[in-house]
Amino acid sequence: MVGLLTFQNYGLSWDEPLFYDYANALGYAYSPREWFSGNFNLENAYGSSGSDHANRGPAYVILARPLVSVVEALGADQASAWHWVNFLTFQLGVYFLYRLARRWVSDPAALAVAALFAWQPLLWGHAFINPKDPPFLVFFLGAVYFGFEMVDAKVIARADSPKQSPVDIATLPAAFFLGAATSIRVLGPLAGLLVGLYALNRLNANTLKRLAWYAALSLLTALALWPYLWTNPIAKFIEVFGFMSDNPTQLQVLFNGNLYRADELPRRYLPTLLGLTLTRPVLPLFLIGIILAFWKNLKKFRAVNWSLFTDYFLLLFWFLVPFAYVLLRQPPMYDGYRHFLFMLPPLFIFAGFAFDKIFEISRSRWSAILPTLLLLAPGIYGFIQLHPYEYTYYNSLAGNPFRRYETDYWLTCYKEAVERLDAPEGANLFVKREPYIAEYYAGKEVAIRDYRAEFGEIQSGDFVLVNTRANEDLKTFKNAPVVLQIQRGDAVFCEIKQIP
Repeated sequence: MVGLLTFQNYGLSWDEPLFYDYANALGYAYSPREWFSGNFNLENAYGSSGSDHANRGPAYVILARPLVSVVEALGADQASAWHWVNFLTFQLGVYFLYRLARRWVSDPAALAVAALFAWQPLLWGHAFINPKDPPFLVFFLGAVYFGFEMVDAKVIARADSPKQSPVDIATLPAAFFLGAATSIRVLGPLAGLLVGLYALNRLNANTLKRLAWYAALSLLTALALWPYLWTNPIAKFIEVFGFMSDNPTQLQVLFNGNLYRADELPRRYLPTLLGLTLTRPVLPLFLIGIILAFWKNLKKFRAVNWSLFTDYFLLLFWFLVPFAYVLLRQPPMYDGYRHFLFMLPPLFIFAGFAFDKIFEISRSRWSAILPTLLLLAPGIYGFIQLHPYEYTYYNSLAGNPFRRYETDYWLTCYKEAVERLDAPEGANLFVKREPYIAEYYAGKEVAIRDYRAEFGEIQSGDFVLVNTRANEDLKTFKNAPVVLQIQRGDAVFCEIKQIP
């Protein structure tokens, strides 16, 4: 309900416009009319940014585009329509997390976990403006959830119907979500690996057949949802996997007050940001939850439930594999850890054991509400304090993050800056980076100009819009008077200067 009331407040992010252009162009690849036209060219399906987006898995935007069209038909502009559908998709992920948590903790604890997850300002903000990483998180969650359900459905069905076909209704959603996750990010198969490891405790001939069909249908789904692979699936997947593993970029990243190249960040980057960008209760609840989960099983050592024991290690494996990859491999990183949001669910699922303990020691359900609300309160306060820039959240351990860590690195402040600018008709607004974002929101009275391409044409009286990412504002007309700043608290996200 809150999302419905606020989705139009969020500005376009750096990556969105060209990615949505890619989404609009992809229909070409699925048009029988174009197939049989005699001049079908798959390159036309990649949009105006084919060199940048062709090898990016498009499963989410393919599936979401029809719903976006409906929202647009109801009167929303394209950016807002996508933001609303992006947010709805994230809610599906919250549901999957709740269902997964219920496998190991009580219903009230699973509900508390889902709320703690959904009300992380970092995730809430990305849920609107990021059509890449939260959707991968959602489909990864769906692949794990439906994969576990598929394995369990086979165990239940075995006694009643030994000759049951290995392909049934439980296999289809599991294969669909795994295939779609793979088409969004090449790390999607990790969800399949988790499902395979989960199946080891329930292994039999029928399970092997089920897994074989599951893998085959997942591959077909990934291929169907990724036109770039159609001409040479194996070679192009290997190419994309290699490209994404290296993730080449020359972006500068502000970390702990210093500027680093994305491929030269210290190993502490990811652990530090996990500690500073999640609300303060999350990591303590995670660590307490791990102890409680294993201790509850170990204290009954003579009757240890080894399946549960294995499940707990599997959850840790889910988190530790990407975490260890970043620490050991040190791939280029930027924009926080948005590329690794999919590793967060185990933190919250283990937190469920801590919530279970709270409910256990509380004399009544009502007496458990107060501590639960206190644990959720930092996220809610973050929403109120930062809206609509929730994704810039840092908890109190970070102190003042401005000039120490990246805040609005995706330039969503351009919307508010352009809409609030009081400029005379015909004024020029030179935009330091990504002028197409500002152009989307500018009225006819202001001409949006590209700062880097038209720098020589800047004259006295012109306006310059510059963001504070990597301290860009300090390098751009440093002594020009600032006529408008977009900020929350002490953190300035972008500002407009007027040339004297």
